[in-house]
Amino acid sequence: MTSALYLDATALEAGLGHILESPRDLGTVELIIRRPGVDQREEVDQAELDLSFGLVGDNWSSRETITTPDGSPNPETQVTIMNARVIALVAQDRSRWSLAGDQFYVDLDLSAENLPPGSRLQLGTAVVEVSEVPHRGCAKFSGRLGADALRFVNTGEGRDHSFRGINTFVVVPGVVRRGDQIQKL
Repeated sequence: MTSALYLDATALEAGLGHILESPRDLGTVELIIRRPGVDQREEVDQAELDLSFGLVGDNWSSRETITTPDGSPNPETQVTIMNARVIALVAQDRSRWSLAGDQFYVDLDLSAENLPPGSRLQLGTAVVEVSEVPHRGCAKFSGRLGADALRFVNTGEGRDHSFRGINTFVVVPGVVRRGDQIQKL
């Protein structure tokens, strides 16, 4: 360990086996986070997914981005999903999961092999489609969870298995509750 808050590369690698045992077809929504403003996090028991707004009450639809020519929100990055086993290892404490910045934390194999772009997932009564836009860790992720954590999710097996998570967009609006199933369609 490099500090009380950050695991070093050796400790992260030791957790790899458990992560790779994530279910491939049917899992569980472990945590839902709404981001009402920049650097704000709100844990919710249920969320509404909307075709235009993504997760209702989240700031995705009002944030500027550098990934579109006009700075508008990228429709391919509407909803972010991260593997709960990865964040449990990296964050070490459930109260720190939201530091990653994702909206859904699920127990499911999110690898590109299991969920290539175009794959669909049912969360509660909603359906999302996996985007072609990769989800990568950034300086904020490193600052919140450590440089070794950033390398762990962005390189090698972490990159190959989408440890940082996946970008998705809503194709069927609906309601998702913590504890609901997430199913590969």
